[in-house]
Amino acid sequence: MLLAIGALVVGCGGKEKKEEGSQDGFQMNRTKEETKTTTASEGVPVDLSNKGVGPVSSVDFGDAIDQEMAAKGEATFKAICTACHMAEQRMIGPALKGVYERRSPEWVMNMILNPDGMLKEDPIAKALLKEYNNAIMLNQNLSQEQARELAEYLRTL
Repeated sequence: MLLAIGALVVGCGGKEKKEEGSQDGFQMNRTKEETKTTTASEGVPVDLSNKGVGPVSSVDFGDAIDQEMAAKGEATFKAICTACHMAEQRMIGPALKGVYERRSPEWVMNMILNPDGMLKEDPIAKALLKEYNNAIMLNQNLSQEQARELAEYLRTL
């Protein structure tokens, strides 16, 4: 009797029941597990002395955040920048929380105002372009005042 049961199991191939959604022992997991929230880009140098390429050569933030300026910058950020950037999560472009720990304020403003020139001449912008699969930052044609408001808002992240 035992021999007959053993032969039946072997005769059936001893295969386990396939789970729904599996194919030939391959099971698909449809849940997204990657939640990368790092703010630093791998392979891109941190350089606070680099001011970038563009019209901004000096930015004086002062000690306190200008709340009115930051509020205007936040509105601009939500209207324009959120298509590619989030504060704490990498998207098409880098996460921007803590950007001033990696880049100078002048570099940030020059990237906002002159992305074409930065991508052609600035080594960090070139490294970011490579890191982000050649996704270029488009020129939003903002004024220096709007760029300064955005820069102020980024201080609040």
